[in-house]
Parts: sequence; structure tokens; C-alpha cells
Amino acid sequence: MLPTPSTSHVNSDRIYEPAEDSFLLLDTISSPRESAFLAQRFAHNPEVPLVLEVGTGSGVVLAFITAHALAILGRTDTLSIGVDINAFACTATSQTVLRACRETTPAMYLGCLSADLNSCLRHGIADIVVFNPPYVPTVELPRLPTGEDSTLSAELDGFEEDSRLLSLSYSGGKDGMEVIDRLLDELPLILNKERGVAYILLCKQNKPESVVQRIKDWGRGWSVEAVGQSGKTGGWEKLQILRICRTGIDEAFAKRPLLN
Repeated sequence: MLPTPSTSHVNSDRIYEPAEDSFLLLDTISSPRESAFLAQRFAHNPEVPLVLEVGTGSGVVLAFITAHALAILGRTDTLSIGVDINAFACTATSQTVLRACRETTPAMYLGCLSADLNSCLRHGIADIVVFNPPYVPTVELPRLPTGEDSTLSAELDGFEEDSRLLSLSYSGGKDGMEVIDRLLDELPLILNKERGVAYILLCKQNKPESVVQRIKDWGRGWSVEAVGQSGKTGGWEKLQILRICRTGIDEAFAKRPLLN
């Protein structure tokens, strides 16, 4: 079993701390089945893969993949980058990743950007996207941070501001799908056109079966499969991880050695 990165330094008052959903992602991505799938897809490809986590929170997932790139992807010459709307989460993510990589032969960590989903990234940049979204159904979404937040924060008491920042990590709006819908709309643009893979976590009230059909409706060139789920059987807490990927990758090319 691969060690889980420490997040003891993370301020849980304003940053989402690792929970069942985080650990389900770690277990799924590092499972023998998914590690074999990812290694077959990326281990012998001459292009260096880039792993993108959208909504890093504490950084535990990105740190795990970065620190254990060899075990998960079959190579260490891998790039990793994170994005989070919460600037405090970006700082925490970098701390988590760097601590996790002290005693391993890790991938190259590029940093964590403070941005709304993929708004700061060019199209087709990501080979692997990991998204543990704000999936809890809520009446409305919290206000996103703006350039005026430094002034606004001074006017709010600490508890109110911390609560707003934390709510960004779990408040999903109607059916918990408002943020997920936005990411799904952008996924074909984010992923590499030949080998892109995404792991997206959903809860029962997100109606995963509808998301699966939505991906299938994208037509040829896409596949979707549930590759992980929690042990709970009732309520919206039941979690599921979908693997969404481009198909049609030239498997012979993918397996070709880097050197003749």
C-alpha cells in the first residue's frame, strides 16, 4: 500500500481536509486495475504526460499521484499541476506535495494556480484530469473570490470568511451538479485529444447514471466506466468514481519502447 501524504499542516477551517471521497480517489487510482490501465496508456509514450487536479483542496490527491508516479503511471518523468479557486488551498497544496516528495523519486510538480476550474489553462494540456468536485446539493453556490476580496475580508469576521471559503469545496448547487456540469462541458477541451483520461467523483444525488449517458452521447471517441465506489449503500453519501477517456489511442504506439 502506498503511503498517504500528510496534511497535518492544513487549516481545516478554510480548506477541505481529506475525507472518504479523497481516500476513495487514492484507492481507485492506485488500484492494480487502474495502475495497469494508466501504465499501459502512458508508460511507454514518448510524450511526457501532465496530470491536472482541479479543486485540489489540501493537495492530498495531487501529492499522492506526484509522489508515486512510478507506481501509478509507470514513469517518473511526469508533470503535475493543480488548480483551486481558494488561494489558501493552493498554498496548502504546494506544501503537501513538496512534503510528500521529499523521500521519493517523484514527478515534477509545476505548482498550484488560483483560478476557476480550467479558466487559466490552454486547451488540450492535460493527459490526466482528477476532479473531486463540490458535489453536495445546496440551495445556491457560494460567491467566488474576486480581486476585491482582500478588502472584503477585512470587513467580514473570520468565521464568516472561513465558512465561505470552505463552502466552495462542497457546495454544488442544484442536485450538486452545477460545478460538475461546467467541468463536463469543458472536459473535451481540457483533455489531450489522443490519450486524455479523467477521473471524476460523484455522489448518488448527482445521478451518476445520467452523467454516464451524457458522456456516451458525446459519440465515438469516448468511453466512460465506473471504476470505484464507496461501501455505503444508502443516501446521497454513496460515492462513485467515473473514468472518462478518449478512445482510439494507438495501442501499438503506446506500447512502443522509447528507444529502439
